[in-house]
Amino acid sequence: MRDILLGIGMVLVIEGLVYALAPSLVERLLEALRAMPMEARRRFGLGAIAIGVLFVWCAHQVT
Repeated sequence: MRDILLGIGMVLVIEGLVYALAPSLVERLLEALRAMPMEARRRFGLGAIAIGVLFVWCAHQVT
């Protein structure tokens, strides 16, 4: 449970920093996502999941 809360907290901190420091960048990224076909967005999301799982796996191997 501690790891889940830590992970969610880290995501919120990083996303909050992006919105606070570069809000116009977020708008441009959202526009670019809207222009992408649905299948490309799905592949992007699956790739992000795979990289996230790899990071979590690596973090647990180090500790």
